[in-house]
Amino acid sequence: MVQTKKDMPSHVVTTGTQRYECHIERGILSRVAEYLPAKAGKVFVITTEDVWKLHGKHMQFPHELVFFPGGEPNKRLHVLEAMAAQMLAKGADRSSVIVAFGGGIVGDVGGFLAAIFMRGIPVIQVPTTLLAQVDASIGGKTGVNLVGGKNLIGAFHQPLAVLIDPSVLETLPVREYRSGLFEVVKYGIISSPALFRLLADHSDRVLALEPEAVDFIVSDSVRIKAEVVSADEKEGGLRRILNYGHTLGHALEAETRYERLLHGEAVGYGMNAAAYLAERLGLLAKADADEMRRVTNLYGPWPAVGDLSPEVLAGHTLKDKKTIQGTTHFVLAEGVGTVRVVSGIAAADVVAAAAAAL
Repeated sequence: MVQTKKDMPSHVVTTGTQRYECHIERGILSRVAEYLPAKAGKVFVITTEDVWKLHGKHMQFPHELVFFPGGEPNKRLHVLEAMAAQMLAKGADRSSVIVAFGGGIVGDVGGFLAAIFMRGIPVIQVPTTLLAQVDASIGGKTGVNLVGGKNLIGAFHQPLAVLIDPSVLETLPVREYRSGLFEVVKYGIISSPALFRLLADHSDRVLALEPEAVDFIVSDSVRIKAEVVSADEKEGGLRRILNYGHTLGHALEAETRYERLLHGEAVGYGMNAAAYLAERLGLLAKADADEMRRVTNLYGPWPAVGDLSPEVLAGHTLKDKKTIQGTTHFVLAEGVGTVRVVSGIAAADVVAAAAAAL
């Protein structure tokens, strides 16, 4: 049964300076105006043309539109500067508010623009992809890419609210939806055996976008993200577990110039590599590693990357923004629901894990 407005959950993020709610509700797109500050100046909706064509009719409040051209290759500083210039030309000032309305890239760019425009203005995150709903929109991480790596220029800028409508996922291309499911698998592995089992045993319901299954995977993922961010806003400790699968995933994205893989697909490869690495290091039983890879693979297929060099990918991990003083940190599983951060892993082991995943 689909959850109604009355029983749909909200998950709270509490940081040292801010408290906000992640509201999950079918139909909430039509109520974005209710979450704008009472004394807000001009509201700027940052979105892409495709999202606007599909869902723009729900933004029933006075606003200015600023279109982001879309795609990881456009997630760069020069594009951000052009968008800021558009805002200024349309009368933006320190009382303005940004509504980041789209997928994870739009959330990252819109959030970063809010963080730096006139030294910071509020942002409301309205994610329209599964990846953005369960991950990118929550926690205040914003940023853009350099040629050498993903999100290497950015800021922590927490939103006023995160408004999640699971019904919009029905308009997603199948590949985009599956890409988001890899992040959901991540949450199951790092923190929720119940979520992992639903993904393992009911992939048909999940892939068919059965409302009850979708509402559960979104809500449980958001719950985990909110709890982790509340405990560790700026990735000083616990929050690093959210990077499960991301170390090699970011390496894959950088090596392919963000053109061949969607983010979730890269994370899928990264999770398979992490399971192999944990098994190789004796942290994870083979049966558990096999099950993690089986469940991850249920939500493929994804583009082949067997032509890439494991040695080159391992080298990319040294440029990851989570590498500190030349030490790469990997999040590795000890079982479903239990992970830990491991550093000082031999380069040969990283190469072997990359090779196994490819």
